[in-house]
Amino acid sequence: MDFLQPRTWQDALALRAERPDALPIAGGTDVMVEINFDRRRPGALLDLGRVPELREWTPDDGRVRLGAGVSYARVISELGERLPGLAMAARTVGSPQIRIRGTVGGNLGAASPAGDSHPPLLAAEATIEVVSAARGRREIPAAEFYTGVKRNALAADELIAAVLIPVASGPQQFCKIGTRNAMVIAVTAFALALHPDRRSVGTGIGSAAPTPRRAPEAEEFLAGELADAGLWETRGPLPETLARAFGDRVAAAADPIDDVRGTAAYRRHALSVMARRAATWAWNDYRTDSRKAA
Repeated sequence: MDFLQPRTWQDALALRAERPDALPIAGGTDVMVEINFDRRRPGALLDLGRVPELREWTPDDGRVRLGAGVSYARVISELGERLPGLAMAARTVGSPQIRIRGTVGGNLGAASPAGDSHPPLLAAEATIEVVSAARGRREIPAAEFYTGVKRNALAADELIAAVLIPVASGPQQFCKIGTRNAMVIAVTAFALALHPDRRSVGTGIGSAAPTPRRAPEAEEFLAGELADAGLWETRGPLPETLARAFGDRVAAAADPIDDVRGTAAYRRHALSVMARRAATWAWNDYRTDSRKAA
C-alpha cells in the first residue's frame, strides 16, 4: 500500500486526480480501524494531515468556513459560541485522544449513518465545499451529501475542502443515546437548531436510517405552530403537547433497523423522547436568549 503525503492543497488535489484508488485520511480515526480489521485495503492512503489550509477556520459572511482538517477538540474550544450544536456533538465523540485527532471532514468522508457531526450539520443547514483539480469548486448542501450507507456525493477526483456552517442565530441542542455514557457509537442521535431570524426550525437525525437525514415535516410543523401561537415574538412557554407532537413527527421521519446496538422500535421511541426534550431545552434557552429575533 502506497502512502502519499502532500504538503500543499494543490498537490493533494493533483494526487487525488492521479490516484483514484487512494483513500483520503485526516485523523485516521475511522480509516485505520477499518484497515486494522481488514475491512478495507485501498491501493494507497492519501494523508491530508500536513496540508495547512485544511486546519484553518475563518468567518465567512455570517458563516464559519470550517476547514476539513479542523479537529473536534478545536471545535469545542474555539467555536462553542458560534456553532453550539456541533460543539455539543463534538464533546460526545470518542475519547479526548480521538477528539484531538478526529475531524469533521473525516466524519463526512466516512459518511457513517452514526457519525456524530452529521445531525448538527443538517440542523444548521450546512454546506460541504468540495474541490476537484479538473473541475474546480462546488458546494453540496448537507441534506444532499449523504447518498447511502457510508456513501457520499463526492466524485472520484474530489476532496472535501471545508464545511460552511451558518453561525447560530438561536439556541441549538444535540442528544445521543448509546449503550454506555462515553466512547460509544450512537444507537440514535438527534440535533435541533432554532433559527429565529427566519422563524424556522432545523433538525438532524443520526443512526436511524440508511443515511443521516432531516425531519422536514416536523420542522415545518413546529415552526408553523410557534408562529400561529405568536410564540416567536412573545417567547412564551412551549406547550408540552406541542413538544410531544413534534417528537412524534421526528420519530416518524426515521427509517431504523434492528441491529446489535438496538431495535428499530427502541430507536423510534428514543428519537421521539430526544426530540421532545431538545425542543423544550432549546426553547427555554430562547426565552432567555439575549439575541433578539428579527
